[in-house]
Amino acid sequence: MPASIELKRRLRWADADAAGRLHFPRIFEIVEEAESELVRSIEWPMNRSLGYDFPRVHVECQFLRVLALDAKFRLRLTVGKLGRTSIRYDFQVYDADDEPAIEGTMTVVVLQNGKPTEIPPTLRKALEGETIQHRQR
Repeated sequence: MPASIELKRRLRWADADAAGRLHFPRIFEIVEEAESELVRSIEWPMNRSLGYDFPRVHVECQFLRVLALDAKFRLRLTVGKLGRTSIRYDFQVYDADDEPAIEGTMTVVVLQNGKPTEIPPTLRKALEGETIQHRQR
């Protein structure tokens, strides 16, 4: 089972637009927060101490329901596909009634010295779920 993580939180002031609902670009920051937690959970360093970088190369998102200021929601981030040099994360956001509110994907490419490189074997195994214990937050 591929690595995954869930974040539960409320829509904060900083996440909302003037109308009091999720400001659309903020979802990508929340997804990055989940990605950071997932990477920590598999014990891969968040800093660049191993010489790798993970820039985003593609993001897409579909908004299905409005998330209002202070509304509870749950974001689930899962490793959707591992390529040779890329990682696609799939995400779903559920509102307080557990109805789908947002869904999308984010693809990152693995770089070393500024050039695409194969996903390191230890990272690949962890993202495939072979070496970690799945955690929910």
